[in-house]
Amino acid sequence: MSVELKNDVFLRALQRQPVEYTPVWLMRQAGRYLKEYRDSRAKAGSFLGLAKNPDFACEVTLQPIDRYPLDASILFSDILMIPDAMGLGLDFVAGEGPQFARPVRTQADVDKLAVPDMNELRYVFDAVSLIRRELNGRVPLIGFAGSPWTIACYMVEGQGSKDYRLIKSMMYSQPEMLKQILSVAAESTLIYLNEQIKAGAQAVMIFDSWGGVLADTKFQEFSLHYTKQVVDGLIRTHEGQTIPSIVFTKGGGLWIDLIAQIGSDAVGLDWTMSLSKARQLTQDKVALQGNIDPMALFGDEAGIRAEVRRVIDDFGPVGAGGHVFNLGHGINQFTNPEHVSYLIDEVHNYSRKMHK
Repeated sequence: MSVELKNDVFLRALQRQPVEYTPVWLMRQAGRYLKEYRDSRAKAGSFLGLAKNPDFACEVTLQPIDRYPLDASILFSDILMIPDAMGLGLDFVAGEGPQFARPVRTQADVDKLAVPDMNELRYVFDAVSLIRRELNGRVPLIGFAGSPWTIACYMVEGQGSKDYRLIKSMMYSQPEMLKQILSVAAESTLIYLNEQIKAGAQAVMIFDSWGGVLADTKFQEFSLHYTKQVVDGLIRTHEGQTIPSIVFTKGGGLWIDLIAQIGSDAVGLDWTMSLSKARQLTQDKVALQGNIDPMALFGDEAGIRAEVRRVIDDFGPVGAGGHVFNLGHGINQFTNPEHVSYLIDEVHNYSRKMHK
């Protein structure tokens, strides 16, 4: 793991240290919009066949790094690997997404929950180590997990949801039972992320994909509280290097000041939040990651470049760090790969011009 990092601008930006330009990576940068990813998935036979095989996971993690001059790589995996390791029976159904055979809905179900044996997730840590080796210091590797609230949504609903009726029913009628689930999820997530760090992850990100569906006060009680528990226990330095953390709540802009106080180095923002306003509200206590609308990539080249400039201008002068350019959510599977080139090129070129 002692290979020198050739490009550390992403890590410096997260720590609000001087940078020559604004670094960029994309949520879901290894994914279905790339033909090489689709080819790998066909070879693997299924999504889980990709994610649970360290060689395939490494292959697809590196595909966008080989194609584009990105400033960070992110482990190819899924936020549902923890509940899968708990024995809930994860399957990805064509056209319908992830489903659990054994959702958690009764007190008896909850009482059976336990932090999984991390050996059940050895394929993830093996993938992290392999990717680090294969990257050979080109760019840093990000490890990740879902937030306790977000994975609890899938554990209770059994699949994705439009209205979150089952988990919200539990929250309002049996809050202590839900908190029991969240406590196990938080403990599991903390151990899981720390194992990724030990395996070679150089930064970690917590995806609170569904935090934004909660009412005010409920977000603080059922999502942020448990995310903070994870952040509090993260390994901060490994092999002499600082390991920065990022927390991203989709739809969480209205709680940015609270999210910024839980101890992570950076807060990810979706496209509904102004970066300049977020800086004012957080008083630059954290770095910010984001936040172009993924659908902006369906514009023409001039439009994409203009939108990139707008986001960088919204953050303000480049040079002191504190901004990692990203999408406000995952890249859409129908995105033209050439359009991604325009975005990355404009981020790098324009931010160099805006350097002060």
